[in-house]
Formats: sequence, C-alpha cells, structure tokens
Amino acid sequence: MTMLDPGAEDLPPIPSKRYFTIGEVGTLCCVKPHVLRYWEQEFPQLQPVKRRGNRRYYQRHEVELIRTIRRLLYIEGYTISGASIQLAVPERPSTDSALSASDVNDLVVELEKISTLLIAN
Repeated sequence: MTMLDPGAEDLPPIPSKRYFTIGEVGTLCCVKPHVLRYWEQEFPQLQPVKRRGNRRYYQRHEVELIRTIRRLLYIEGYTISGASIQLAVPERPSTDSALSASDVNDLVVELEKISTLLIAN
C-alpha cells in the first residue's frame, strides 16, 4: 500500500533493504520504538517478523504503513480508532482517473441522445 504522504518530505528516503530493525524504522519514520510497539497492538495490519529474543524486523511495506499511520495520527489529526478505520477503507481512485464535471455532462448528453433514439424506434 503506497499512499502519497504530505508530510513525507521531511522523512528520510527508505533504503532498499529487505528488513529493518525497530531502531532503523524509528529513524526512518520519526517515531520512537515504544510508539511502534504500541501501534503493533492497535493496528492488526502491522505485524513485523519476530526472531531470536523477540527482536522485530520490519519489511518495506510495513515501513510505508507506519508512515501512513504517522500521517493519519500526527498530520491529519485522526484518533487511533479513526486511523484504523481509514486504513480499513479501500483506497479511492486517484483524481487522474476520476471524471471531470464536463466529462459527466458530455456523458449525460450522449445518454439522452441514445434514449431519444431508442424511444423513437
């Protein structure tokens, strides 16, 4: 899941690695490790791999998810439950694929023409 993060300009780029430690993720997302551990309890989508000694290893998609959670909570002002609901909602189509008002009007005109033809026959 990749979303454009309006607050991402101030976050460092995510290196191309397979796994990240909790300290690395904290630095990449500007979030303290104890907050990341708390978010794991609150957001079921966030499940890092745990290895020896219960050490957490996050994958890139989880780092992106953490950045999204951070944006929802810290920038957009959602509560934990509100952010959880937002993450559960499927992404809306981008504005590039959405129809403009003039496109909709053109479609209505075309449909009215088709309707008139069908009624005439």
